[in-house]
Amino acid sequence: MLDLYDKIQDACQVIRQHFDATPRVGIILGTGLGGLVGDIDVQATIAYEDIPHFPRSTATSHAGRLVCGTLGGVPVLAMEGRFHMYEGYALKQITLPVRVFKALGAELLVVSNACGGLNPQYNNGDIMVIEDQINLMGDNPLIGVNDDRLGPRFPDMCEPYDQQWIDKAMQVARGDGIYPHKGVFVAVAGPNLETRAEYRFLRLIGADVVGMSTVPETIVAVHSGLKVLGLSVITDMCLPDALKPANVEEIIETANQAEPKLRAIVRGVVAEAGQTRLA
Repeated sequence: MLDLYDKIQDACQVIRQHFDATPRVGIILGTGLGGLVGDIDVQATIAYEDIPHFPRSTATSHAGRLVCGTLGGVPVLAMEGRFHMYEGYALKQITLPVRVFKALGAELLVVSNACGGLNPQYNNGDIMVIEDQINLMGDNPLIGVNDDRLGPRFPDMCEPYDQQWIDKAMQVARGDGIYPHKGVFVAVAGPNLETRAEYRFLRLIGADVVGMSTVPETIVAVHSGLKVLGLSVITDMCLPDALKPANVEEIIETANQAEPKLRAIVRGVVAEAGQTRLA
């Protein structure tokens, strides 16, 4: 981890050449959810390949660029597409943008994803506000010699997703006539989807949804001192006794259809962040 500090500074230097405002919120947009950038008053768009040490996004529907601007007058940075372990990247690479958000001044990370529903009370297109997480990726982005400039050796994870922002997100959603679930997200490495037996196991250990992202970013955000709000869009149901073959095109379409609800929640949360002392 001792090489991360200089890499973060390199990336920040390039981003500041395009965007000199201090972002209040960093946003990571998952599969099929990139349309939120349409709500941003864009001041700069930077391709990932133009930012030092950023990986390249190869996932389906991920544009692969950093959008800099304001959302409802609040300075934000939004990743239009994220990185995944299944693309072959180390978790330290995947989570580098989170550390860059923190170094540039962000105080809140809003992370979204498309996921599979394990809870039988959920349905395709539902939104879940993440209350807690389970890491089954077989790795951790904090492994290695700790750099105390970036965070503590043993960060506490009793509240990885900030309860204040969970409450605010639920309030914002209900004000817009949206009624999200609250639940537990489990992350696996992928890229294959799970077997029936694996879905049964994941549900048994307490997961409500399953995906291939978000948990590494959240671990690093907590390590960095960022507050985190996590939002999941359920794009397919993973009920082992009624399991159908997954269709990636249908998953993306479901994410696109649910996106207006996600956008409404994120807009409201960012507006709250502009009026709230986060630190």
